[in-house]
Amino acid sequence: MHEIYEAIKRSAIRIKEAIEFDDTGYSENINSTGDTQLKLDIKSDLIIEEEFTKVASIKEIVSEEKEDKTPLHVNGIYGIGYDPLDGSSLIDVNLSVGSIFGIYEGGYDGKHLKAAVYVVYGPRVELVIAEDDVKMYRLNKSGEFVFIKEIKLKEKGKLNAPGSTQMCWEPKHKALIDAIFADGYRLRYSGGMVPDLHQILLKGGGLFSYPATSDVPKGKLRMIFEVFPFAYVYEKAGGEAIDGKRRVLDLAPSHPHDTTPCFFGSHAEIERVRKCYE
Repeated sequence: MHEIYEAIKRSAIRIKEAIEFDDTGYSENINSTGDTQLKLDIKSDLIIEEEFTKVASIKEIVSEEKEDKTPLHVNGIYGIGYDPLDGSSLIDVNLSVGSIFGIYEGGYDGKHLKAAVYVVYGPRVELVIAEDDVKMYRLNKSGEFVFIKEIKLKEKGKLNAPGSTQMCWEPKHKALIDAIFADGYRLRYSGGMVPDLHQILLKGGGLFSYPATSDVPKGKLRMIFEVFPFAYVYEKAGGEAIDGKRRVLDLAPSHPHDTTPCFFGSHAEIERVRKCYE
């Protein structure tokens, strides 16, 4: 696993430089989910694939930017599902974005996750690795990721990050969000999954939600590249991740780009979600 982490670190440094200095405009390409790709999406994907080809333990990769799996090493044991540049549309307004990685063995179900990693490209570049616990590292001026701290969620948080289009919410979901705000929770939502979930983790807890809505009844966020890795992180940090009723990591996609409603948070907030959706 160490070689995979090192490849992700090398990718992160190269992506950081691309974000800072490369063209932030759109390409002429459409990805597998119908979105027009930014040039930085394409470059980030190529960087990661290039670094992963150097790691013999990786059997195959599957990217949010590609329709199908890409085989790498026939004798490898790990499959990696990743979103090379999550929230990339925020780059042109200079907000934080990130990369997300799920390291799987034996399939791309939640139960096959062995580790999860994400990177935040913000004022500082931070990398979080979840295996048995959750550790945060920060890129220093020498180009090395140094350990900062272990991340643990509290039983109850103070932040609320409600995603999706509000006019498309179910009435019960709107009632849930309104009740949480009425209890004094603070709104923290940038439109970027990585920085918003990272903030909740570092501030001790809260709720990030992307529910089923009338326009996207199966949710918008992808299981393999986004939801499963962060669910793994949240559980290892002492929190939970559910689809409204079920534990996210018990779900099984039928296609690499399958989506699901999702709620991430500390125990108190997730219990409120369960009561709302039961």
